[in-house]
Amino acid sequence: CAVNVVGILHSFWEQKQTAQCNDSSSESDRFCGKPGSHADGLLLYESAPPPGPPYVCYVTLPGGSCFGNYKCDTQAEARRDAARVALMNSLVNELPCQRITVEFITHSLNQAATENAVPVEDSCDSSTSIGTYSLLLQSYMGRTMLEFQEMMTVFQLLHWNGTLKALREKQCSRQSQSVITYYSQRGLDESMRSSMALDWLGREQKSPGLLAMELQMAQRELVLARRRGIELRFYKEKTEILSLALSQAYVHHT
Repeated sequence: CAVNVVGILHSFWEQKQTAQCNDSSSESDRFCGKPGSHADGLLLYESAPPPGPPYVCYVTLPGGSCFGNYKCDTQAEARRDAARVALMNSLVNELPCQRITVEFITHSLNQAATENAVPVEDSCDSSTSIGTYSLLLQSYMGRTMLEFQEMMTVFQLLHWNGTLKALREKQCSRQSQSVITYYSQRGLDESMRSSMALDWLGREQKSPGLLAMELQMAQRELVLARRRGIELRFYKEKTEILSLALSQAYVHHT
């Protein structure tokens, strides 16, 4: 008989949640009542339009990580496939090699410095982008890659939206640690999404047609990322924020 991958994924996270909540030495608030943790339903499944093929399904894990399907024969198959991708990533995340270590941080900073053509020494300066990245990595020492990615999504969106640049221009970068702490604890909520959508609405008013173009690009990125089987939350949040801004632009126009 076919493996009930949806049930296995649910059991995996149910057991993990129980272990986290029972372990007083762990940061159990990640799964015990933290906003956005989907504690009631544990896993959040979303079927994306259109109603006919190709069928698309997303599953969001308790910490906020999101995965999607790459097969799309039926809605049921799309759901099972999304669960399969999420389960594989969840299991891999438990491996010791998926922990943030000193070696991983050194490698990541060297790679980031090379890709952005900046001196790796800048990682010691919290006023630089790579310095902020270094602080983010160090704050997640010993934790898993998936946990780190969940937090990184928030900062990727803040960077994409221009919020980090605005903070830097206001010389808030001197307080990078407090900014990191604030957004790490706050997470991604409806208030932040609405604020970003308003920012994009303002850009649309200055450059009509910008939102439609940005949304089309974001949707393409989401499709490609989903087919690669990687974590999707950054791409999915972008499309939702831009879609919200576009709907507001339409209401404003009418």
